[in-house]
Amino acid sequence: MKYQVIGEPMPVVVCELEGGESMITERGSMCWMSPNMEMQTSAGGFGKAFGRMFSGESMFQNIYTAKGAGMIAFASSFPGSIKAVEITPDRPVVVQKSGFLASESGVELSVFFQKKAGAGFFGGEGFIMQKLSGHGTAFLEVDGYAVEYELQAGQQIVVDTGNLAMIDATCSIDIQTVKGVKNVLFGGEGMFNTVVSGPGRVVLQTMPVSGFASALAPFFNTGSK
Repeated sequence: MKYQVIGEPMPVVVCELEGGESMITERGSMCWMSPNMEMQTSAGGFGKAFGRMFSGESMFQNIYTAKGAGMIAFASSFPGSIKAVEITPDRPVVVQKSGFLASESGVELSVFFQKKAGAGFFGGEGFIMQKLSGHGTAFLEVDGYAVEYELQAGQQIVVDTGNLAMIDATCSIDIQTVKGVKNVLFGGEGMFNTVVSGPGRVVLQTMPVSGFASALAPFFNTGSK
């Protein structure tokens, strides 16, 4: 499979497939394809389907298989970036809810539970995230621009709520309370930050959907005249 990410701020990834190669998407992300692409909708078993739904995705997968050389494109649903990530059996990744766009058929999507409940309830990403394992290329939706760091063992980075897009499964997540009453009340950063500890990759996003909505909220008049 060959691919090219095109356009901004609403990017699309165009995938060129050989005969017999397949792509998987969890929702209606396909925007165009060659006529020799065959679609099949599958739940992949009740347990896996329920886990995907629990992690913020659809219970069903759309599987597109090329009958001969073919082409298929998947578009982002929000202004930002599409990031290609290579998944291997020894390097699974954990992504934000609804961060999965599409992947090769060898990638498996499952539910990922935060080990520390506090990180889930207050860390901005929720108690449940998505884990991508197996083997193949996966495409992720990143809100805004993607910034990547490689943390060493024991190295940490403090992230504002909602700005965490992806981590290697080797990383751990915890929360940190913002110190000082004035900082909490008037700092505009909330009460908690997310702390990611290495080793592993961390991908951050510059404009989470929640932040984008908050920025626009004052400009919408919801009251009646």
